Amino acid sequence: MTVNFDNAATTFPKPPEVRLAVEKAIAWYGSSGRGSHPIAARGSELIYHAREDIAAFFDAEPENVVFTANCTHALNLAIQGIAKQGGHVIISSLEHNSVSRPVYALARNQKLQYSIASVTASASETLENFAKLIRSDTIAIICTIASNVTGQILPFREIGALCQEKQICFIADGAQACGVIPVSLRDQINILCTAGHKGLYGITGTGLLISDGKYAIPPLMQGGSGSMSLQPEMPDFLPDALEAGTLNVIGAASLRAGVRFVKRKGIENIYHTEMSLCDRFCERMQKLPDVILYREAGADYVPIVSFNIRGRQSEEIANQLAKQGFCLRAGLHCAPLAHYALHTMEITEGAVRFSPSVFSGMQETDRLCDLIKKFV
Repeated sequence: MTVNFDNAATTFPKPPEVRLAVEKAIAWYGSSGRGSHPIAARGSELIYHAREDIAAFFDAEPENVVFTANCTHALNLAIQGIAKQGGHVIISSLEHNSVSRPVYALARNQKLQYSIASVTASASETLENFAKLIRSDTIAIICTIASNVTGQILPFREIGALCQEKQICFIADGAQACGVIPVSLRDQINILCTAGHKGLYGITGTGLLISDGKYAIPPLMQGGSGSMSLQPEMPDFLPDALEAGTLNVIGAASLRAGVRFVKRKGIENIYHTEMSLCDRFCERMQKLPDVILYREAGADYVPIVSFNIRGRQSEEIANQLAKQGFCLRAGLHCAPLAHYALHTMEITEGAVRFSPSVFSGMQETDRLCDLIKKFV
């Protein structure tokens, strides 16, 4: 039996209602906005209701919900869109490459400048580190809500309030937070980007950009939008401006079903279930010599735990666990900034990451801990 403890990459398995929604979408829906005949109309109706459900979940307006291919796609739309005006942005020391790489590319091409705020175990100190880097030409703070390496939750609501006070844009990466902890545009997030295939339990190939409408985002792609087809430019209104090409109706159907599943289960219940497994994992790992847990007292976390064993390569550990039926991810997790901050390179290249889902169990967690104990 294979056990998935790599849900920070993609949740697996998916809820039964998500699988059913995908089957129905394949059999029933056509291209949204591409015709008025019944097959296309059914696709358009599905997309409309999916926007409504997602907007309600994040306290947004349906027309400001943009479907993307993944969180990276959404972040590129937001970052490159806001960078059109030039200036300076601030990112955190825990960022995923989906934030750091587009920012670095823009800086390399002299389209903006950037600073990196250090994240510590203290929320107030972290907030102060962001505040100290704000300049007269700062246009945005772009940061993750929760690290995909350690699971540490940044003080995102306080960062949102800081951005509101300084009248700068707040772009939040919610890939590891949405569906696990409460996240809303009411947290003074201007542009929320997230994955559909993680905590929202949709299929791969789904993501979201959700805007409060305050900051205009120019399109990166041009093409068919199903509206304003006579004009040579893309429409200048959301969501059409950022949705060039045929929409992923099947993905939207899965995402709508996933959001409904999360609402039915309750975010608090999901968080409690997953965190209890992480607490159990940490409790048992702390008793083992040479095991390093990347958690700090005083910090808040989503259900992710990264660890290393002294004298062992992270990839070697993950490969041995996989042979015994446990799927964990090792390496850099596409977030080298976080690993530099954690000094994991002093031990091995990266770390091994444990990330349960609401479908994971305590018995499976104990079996994994027993196996790691044998390694040590």
